[in-house]
Amino acid sequence: MQVTLSKIIPIAALVFSVYAVLTPPPSLLFAQQQQTTTSNYSFVTSWGSSGSGFGRFSQPLDIAIDSAGNVYVTDFTGLANQVQKFSPDGTFLLAWGFLGTGGGGFANALSIAIDPNNNTVYVSDWGNADQAVQKFTSDGGFLESWGSTGLGEGQFINPGGLAVDSQGFVYVGDFGENNNIQKFDSEGNFIMNWGSPGSNDGQFMNPADIAIDSQGVIYVVDGGNNRVQKFDNNGNFLGKWGTAGSGDGQFSGPSGIAIDSTSGNIFIADRGNDRIQVFDNNGNFITKWGSRGSAEGQFDNPVGVAVGSDGSVYVTDEGNARVQVFSSAGGGG
Repeated sequence: MQVTLSKIIPIAALVFSVYAVLTPPPSLLFAQQQQTTTSNYSFVTSWGSSGSGFGRFSQPLDIAIDSAGNVYVTDFTGLANQVQKFSPDGTFLLAWGFLGTGGGGFANALSIAIDPNNNTVYVSDWGNADQAVQKFTSDGGFLESWGSTGLGEGQFINPGGLAVDSQGFVYVGDFGENNNIQKFDSEGNFIMNWGSPGSNDGQFMNPADIAIDSQGVIYVVDGGNNRVQKFDNNGNFLGKWGTAGSGDGQFSGPSGIAIDSTSGNIFIADRGNDRIQVFDNNGNFITKWGSRGSAEGQFDNPVGVAVGSDGSVYVTDEGNARVQVFSSAGGGG
């Protein structure tokens, strides 16, 4: 599919200016580079390199896994600006999307989520004129989209994190002035929302990603507040954990979240600290791995994380333009 260049840099700059204000100072990054992290998770493989060809990435951001174990990655900017689909071992299968709007075109493909019942794929399109959530088949066939710019119900100011529950309801985190979570049915009909800008319980400052456990409990990565918040499916606040920093259980601009369906453990892409942290469903720290760099098991802005049915952990390593895969002999922590 042919694509053409467009002036996408301002939108990308907007997203990463949000991330930039959360990045720790050089002295802290230097300390992270020197640390040695131990974990029961080990490197398995990686794929991808910088570029616009199939199997290569410009800025790989989010990642999701379907019921067959296939891996989907959003590529945020550049000629790619698409969704790429891989087999579990990283073999390229297909790609879809083009630089543009309407009918499967993306301004900037950001977050991705998959309906566990039928493998329908949802993608949030940051900077689209309609501030859209787009819906596709698992082979990239465009189905529909919804959203418009604004502060009202069903409207967005830069839609970000996505999740789909077992009943097919779609949850969208809004990075912009709304700073809320909106809930829709699978056809895009607005159900409810919760949240507002701020740092109190139930408020958000850049809800970067969302995950839902087997009990329907909703976990939101509240990136600007360096924490995770926990809600029931009606938006009632249940708990939270995390503060700013580089210690165990602390975060620096967390950006991605995934849940192991077997253990219930929660994986957080701690972007500014260049690591993955693992918690139980009450926020108790379990383990971590990663440091800044380009070697196996190191990261340069880990943005998205997903967990396969076998407990394998997939991470989009944005700065290194690749996906890394890890496993645990314990099957999830």
